Amino acid sequence: MAISINDKYHIFSASQTVVDLGYAPGSWSQVAIAKTAPNGRVLGIDVLPVQPPKGVSTIQGNFLSPAVQEEVRAYVQDPTRGRLKKRSIVSQTDDEADEELEEGELEEAERSYLESERHAHLETSTTTIPSDEEAGVDVKKLTLRQRDTQKGRVVDVVLSDMSAPWEQTTALWVKSVSNPYHRMMNTSGISFKDHAGSMDLCMAALTFCYDTLRTGGHFVCKYYQGNEEKDLELRLKKLFEKVHREKPESSRNESKEAYFVGIRRKETPTRQEILE
Repeated sequence: MAISINDKYHIFSASQTVVDLGYAPGSWSQVAIAKTAPNGRVLGIDVLPVQPPKGVSTIQGNFLSPAVQEEVRAYVQDPTRGRLKKRSIVSQTDDEADEELEEGELEEAERSYLESERHAHLETSTTTIPSDEEAGVDVKKLTLRQRDTQKGRVVDVVLSDMSAPWEQTTALWVKSVSNPYHRMMNTSGISFKDHAGSMDLCMAALTFCYDTLRTGGHFVCKYYQGNEEKDLELRLKKLFEKVHREKPESSRNESKEAYFVGIRRKETPTRQEILE
């Protein structure tokens, strides 16, 4: 689905910052990291402890938690985190003294995956964005990119493939990590319950978009069809220049799963217009 949406709407480009909400098992992030090369960065967030695709940074946690959301915001505010670093390697022998190799590597490549996650968590701090008045900035003299950065809007694409996993009620002490895929069946079969839960996740993703997505940025959001989808679509149309609906070709005809694709975020809509 990620490939078909990108082929149709061209949401990815080189050097972008992409946030993938509910990234497990990683197919969307894998496409994103490939399409944003070189110098792109992809941050995945999921409640499930899943090994990410190569080059993708992750935060494990429930995105509905304000603490997790703040951690994600702090991460993306640092433009160097999660990007590939280039290191020059010069051989030690005289014969090879003129040979210089360049290899792309992550800043934390020599640390284990779990250790990297712990360090990222410890290094993250709460980020407060000052208002224009507090910063003493004349907004009229700033470029669009500068105005966005001033407001904390530094993300180019937000992907939301979030769904509530099955609750794990047994074998927690031995299988929480080893069998996470057994909990990735995301629907209960109760249409109202699935739709209501989906709308909560969509609104959390939309709120994150409003706070962090650059003007001109894009948003892809999975949802389960129901009575409240029209309200969500109206909110999206206020924030984005174009809003499209997409349904996976692989899904069954009776499946309620679909996607909203928001193209080119507008600069001026107020928080009250979109979220209240």
